[in-house]
Amino acid sequence: MRTAGRGPRRADRGFAGFIRQDLDAVTAGLVLEWSSDRVEGHANRVKTIKRAMCGRASFQLLRIRVLNRL
Repeated sequence: MRTAGRGPRRADRGFAGFIRQDLDAVTAGLVLEWSSDRVEGHANRVKTIKRAMCGRASFQLLRIRVLNRL
């Protein structure tokens, strides 16, 4: 982290600074057994369905398709 924060590349310095600002969250994400995979998976599925149905169907059909697999 120190080396990246002082390096010549601006992108490395920015990334190191961002990690340093939220170090507690980064540490928790690496150490704790908690995960948001299930939530992210549902959000990704809903977005995919919305993209596939964009301009083709009503909100009611979209709602049925989203709630059908929960």
